[in-house]
Amino acid sequence: MDAMFVMGLALVITGICVKGTAASCSPGDYRVVDLSHNLDRNSLSFPFNVSFELSILFRGLEPEGYWFELNKISTLEHMGTHLDAPGHTFKGSWRVHQIPVDRLVGPGVVIDVRAQVAKNSDYRLSVLDIERWERLYGAIPNGAIVFMWSGWDVRYPDKFLTFNSITPGNISTFHFPGFHPDAVRWLLRYRNISMIGVDTPSTDYGQSKNLEVHQLTGGANVMGLENVNNLCQVPPSGATIVVPPMKVFDGSGVPVRILALVDKAGQPSRRCPDCTLGGRRPYPY
Repeated sequence: MDAMFVMGLALVITGICVKGTAASCSPGDYRVVDLSHNLDRNSLSFPFNVSFELSILFRGLEPEGYWFELNKISTLEHMGTHLDAPGHTFKGSWRVHQIPVDRLVGPGVVIDVRAQVAKNSDYRLSVLDIERWERLYGAIPNGAIVFMWSGWDVRYPDKFLTFNSITPGNISTFHFPGFHPDAVRWLLRYRNISMIGVDTPSTDYGQSKNLEVHQLTGGANVMGLENVNNLCQVPPSGATIVVPPMKVFDGSGVPVRILALVDKAGQPSRRCPDCTLGGRRPYPY
């Protein structure tokens, strides 16, 4: 593991301890949830169908007798679980290297729309969904990372199920849920959020023609997280989300290993048997 990443994560956890939010100062009192899919040749990209490649440059014993490995990777920025920089869809907004580090950590908000999505694969998270969440858990906190939890991650990396199409090479046939532009406008106007995230391929729903959600968040310098995994293990409120991207100069996005820090005392582990909705559903939803 990269030494700078370890140091950064330690500082994040220390900061959380001082603030007394999601995780306590004793590592045994919090658990870390991995919110990313593996990055490999099965990883999906949207809208371009390009594969991730890992090329082995060397893997074996050196003459001195120690083991050594060195690989080269090739990937689209927007591959698998990844971060959209605001500049991805809005000219002049932050690119990856320009994102302030304090925007990469924030309180987690998980809005459950599984019931709605089960009835309508084109469902879009609404203002009513946000208001319903706030009636239960209070106002969305400053700097929040707001996730739509649709249960879609169980479909990944099957491209037919993930894009919900028998022709996944044709973006006009995609049917998956996302955020409604009106909900994003409400969040941008009334709350101070850092990111929105989805367990689907895009923060815009599959039938979007103009990526309106992307345009809104990009113009407000709010990041997007796509193909998020394991939201069933994160409580609706109380977790701290850590999103440590590589600092790619001029990048419009980058694959990420998203972490959720959950206080065991304040937020019991939610390993619900229905988080996979009974396993993979056949096409169509």
